[in-house]
Amino acid sequence: MRYTAFIGLGSNLASSAGTPAEIVRAAIRALGTQGRITAESSLYRTAPVGYREQPFFVNSVVCLTTDLKPESLLGELLAIERSFGRERRQSVPKGPRTLDLDLLLVFAAQGEAVLYGSPTLTLPHPELANRRFVLQPLAEIAPEIQHPVLGKTMWQLLGELSRKLGDVEEVTRIE
Repeated sequence: MRYTAFIGLGSNLASSAGTPAEIVRAAIRALGTQGRITAESSLYRTAPVGYREQPFFVNSVVCLTTDLKPESLLGELLAIERSFGRERRQSVPKGPRTLDLDLLLVFAAQGEAVLYGSPTLTLPHPELANRRFVLQPLAEIAPEIQHPVLGKTMWQLLGELSRKLGDVEEVTRIE
Protein backbone atom coordinates (compact mmCIF):
# COMPACT_ATOMS: atom_id res chain seq x y z
CA MET A 1 0.00 0.00 0.00
CA ARG A 2 1.17 3.54 -0.75
CA TYR A 3 1.18 6.18 1.95
CA THR A 4 1.55 9.95 1.81
CA ALA A 5 3.42 11.19 4.85
CA PHE A 6 4.09 14.74 5.99
CA ILE A 7 7.33 14.99 7.94
CA GLY A 8 8.60 17.93 9.96
CA LEU A 9 12.34 18.59 10.04
CA GLY A 10 14.32 20.78 12.43
CA SER A 11 17.91 21.48 13.43
CA ASN A 12 19.66 24.03 15.61
CA LEU A 13 23.12 22.51 16.12
CA ALA A 14 25.87 22.27 13.55
CA SER A 15 27.60 18.94 13.02
CA SER A 16 30.04 17.32 10.63
CA ALA A 17 27.17 17.50 8.11
CA GLY A 18 27.27 21.31 8.24
CA THR A 19 25.13 24.16 9.50
CA PRO A 20 21.53 23.54 10.63
CA ALA A 21 20.27 24.62 7.17
CA GLU A 22 22.71 22.25 5.47
CA ILE A 23 21.67 19.45 7.83
CA VAL A 24 17.97 19.96 7.01
CA ARG A 25 18.71 19.94 3.27
CA ALA A 26 20.84 16.77 3.64
CA ALA A 27 18.10 15.13 5.74
CA ILE A 28 15.57 15.88 2.99
CA ARG A 29 17.84 14.05 0.54
CA ALA A 30 18.08 11.14 3.02
CA LEU A 31 14.29 11.03 3.30
CA GLY A 32 14.15 10.63 -0.46
CA THR A 33 15.68 7.16 -0.02
CA GLN A 34 12.50 6.09 1.81
CA GLY A 35 10.18 6.96 -1.05
CA ARG A 36 9.58 9.95 -3.27
CA ILE A 37 9.55 13.54 -2.03
CA THR A 38 6.55 15.16 -3.74
CA ALA A 39 6.64 18.56 -1.97
CA GLU A 40 9.19 20.46 0.06
CA SER A 41 8.62 23.69 1.97
CA SER A 42 10.99 26.59 2.24
CA LEU A 43 13.38 26.62 5.18
CA TYR A 44 12.24 28.72 8.13
CA ARG A 45 14.20 30.25 11.00
CA THR A 46 12.18 29.68 14.16
CA ALA A 47 12.47 30.52 17.81
CA PRO A 48 12.81 27.60 20.22
CA VAL A 49 9.71 26.47 22.11
CA GLY A 50 9.76 25.29 25.72
CA TYR A 51 13.47 25.27 26.50
CA ARG A 52 14.35 28.77 25.24
CA GLU A 53 18.06 28.98 26.15
CA GLN A 54 19.27 27.54 22.86
CA PRO A 55 19.92 28.67 19.28
CA PHE A 56 17.12 29.34 16.81
CA PHE A 57 16.02 26.38 14.68
CA VAL A 58 15.85 25.81 10.96
CA ASN A 59 12.57 24.04 10.14
CA SER A 60 10.94 22.59 7.05
CA VAL A 61 8.20 20.12 6.09
CA VAL A 62 8.22 17.59 3.27
CA CYS A 63 5.60 15.35 1.73
CA LEU A 64 6.86 11.82 1.11
CA THR A 65 5.10 9.09 -0.86
CA THR A 66 6.27 5.73 0.50
CA ASP A 67 5.41 2.05 0.77
CA LEU A 68 6.47 2.02 4.43
CA LYS A 69 3.79 1.65 7.08
CA PRO A 70 3.81 4.43 9.70
CA GLU A 71 5.69 2.47 12.41
CA SER A 72 8.32 1.34 9.88
CA LEU A 73 8.67 4.87 8.55
CA LEU A 74 9.14 6.14 12.10
CA GLY A 75 11.96 3.62 12.55
CA GLU A 76 13.64 4.95 9.41
CA LEU A 77 13.21 8.56 10.60
CA LEU A 78 14.93 7.71 13.89
CA ALA A 79 17.75 5.97 11.99
CA ILE A 80 18.24 9.10 9.86
CA GLU A 81 18.33 11.23 13.02
CA ARG A 82 21.03 8.93 14.47
CA SER A 83 23.05 9.18 11.25
CA PHE A 84 23.16 12.95 11.85
CA GLY A 85 24.35 12.50 15.44
CA ARG A 86 21.14 12.57 17.45
CA GLU A 87 20.28 10.06 20.15
CA ARG A 88 16.82 10.89 21.49
CA ARG A 89 17.32 9.00 24.74
CA GLN A 90 20.39 11.08 25.58
CA SER A 91 19.07 14.51 24.59
CA VAL A 92 17.27 17.14 26.64
CA PRO A 93 13.53 17.18 25.85
CA LYS A 94 12.83 20.13 23.52
CA GLY A 95 16.54 20.96 23.77
CA PRO A 96 19.20 21.58 21.15
CA ARG A 97 19.63 18.92 18.48
CA THR A 98 21.41 18.24 15.24
CA LEU A 99 18.24 16.85 13.66
CA ASP A 100 14.63 16.29 14.60
CA LEU A 101 12.26 14.39 12.31
CA ASP A 102 8.58 14.22 13.26
CA LEU A 103 5.91 12.20 11.49
CA LEU A 104 3.03 14.70 11.39
CA LEU A 105 0.27 13.23 9.22
CA VAL A 106 -0.12 10.08 7.13
CA PHE A 107 -2.72 9.35 4.47
CA ALA A 108 -3.41 5.97 2.86
CA ALA A 109 -3.59 5.45 -0.90
CA GLN A 110 -7.22 6.54 -1.26
CA GLY A 111 -6.62 9.72 0.73
CA GLU A 112 -8.08 8.57 4.03
CA ALA A 113 -6.15 9.75 7.07
CA VAL A 114 -4.31 7.21 9.16
CA LEU A 115 -5.35 7.59 12.80
CA TYR A 116 -2.90 5.68 14.91
CA GLY A 117 -1.81 5.39 18.50
CA SER A 118 0.90 3.29 20.09
CA PRO A 119 3.47 3.86 22.84
CA THR A 120 5.93 5.13 20.19
CA LEU A 121 3.72 6.90 17.63
CA THR A 122 0.52 8.97 17.58
CA LEU A 123 -1.03 10.12 14.30
CA PRO A 124 -1.81 12.84 13.65
CA HIS A 125 1.04 14.31 15.70
CA PRO A 126 -0.62 15.46 18.95
CA GLU A 127 1.02 18.93 18.93
CA LEU A 128 0.58 19.66 15.22
CA ALA A 129 -2.17 22.27 15.67
CA ASN A 130 -0.18 24.11 18.36
CA ARG A 131 3.16 24.50 16.60
CA ARG A 132 3.61 27.47 14.34
CA PHE A 133 7.06 26.20 13.28
CA VAL A 134 5.28 23.16 11.79
CA LEU A 135 2.06 24.77 10.55
CA GLN A 136 3.81 27.57 8.63
CA PRO A 137 5.82 25.24 6.35
CA LEU A 138 3.02 22.66 6.20
CA ALA A 139 0.50 25.31 5.12
CA GLU A 140 3.00 26.40 2.45
CA ILE A 141 3.00 22.99 0.74
CA ALA A 142 -0.46 21.64 1.68
CA PRO A 143 -2.74 24.52 2.76
CA GLU A 144 -6.00 22.69 2.02
CA ILE A 145 -5.15 19.36 3.65
CA GLN A 146 -7.49 18.72 6.57
CA HIS A 147 -6.50 17.75 10.08
CA PRO A 148 -8.31 14.40 10.40
CA VAL A 149 -9.43 14.99 13.99
CA LEU A 150 -10.05 18.75 14.07
CA GLY A 151 -11.60 18.91 10.57
CA LYS A 152 -9.80 22.16 9.71
CA THR A 153 -7.30 22.86 6.97
CA MET A 154 -3.67 23.61 7.75
CA TRP A 155 -4.29 27.17 6.58
CA GLN A 156 -7.22 27.54 9.01
CA LEU A 157 -5.20 26.09 11.89
CA LEU A 158 -2.34 28.47 11.16
CA GLY A 159 -4.74 31.42 11.12
CA GLU A 160 -6.30 30.37 14.42
CA LEU A 161 -2.90 29.91 16.00
CA SER A 162 -1.92 33.42 14.99
CA ARG A 163 -5.06 34.81 16.59
CA LYS A 164 -4.69 32.72 19.77
CA LEU A 165 -0.99 33.23 20.38
CA GLY A 166 -0.14 36.34 18.42
CA ASP A 167 3.38 36.31 17.05
CA VAL A 168 4.93 34.55 20.03
CA GLU A 169 7.34 32.57 17.87
CA GLU A 170 9.54 34.18 15.29
CA VAL A 171 9.11 32.32 12.03
CA THR A 172 11.06 33.72 9.10
CA ARG A 173 11.47 32.19 5.65
CA ILE A 174 15.13 31.68 4.80
CA GLU A 175 15.95 32.74 1.25
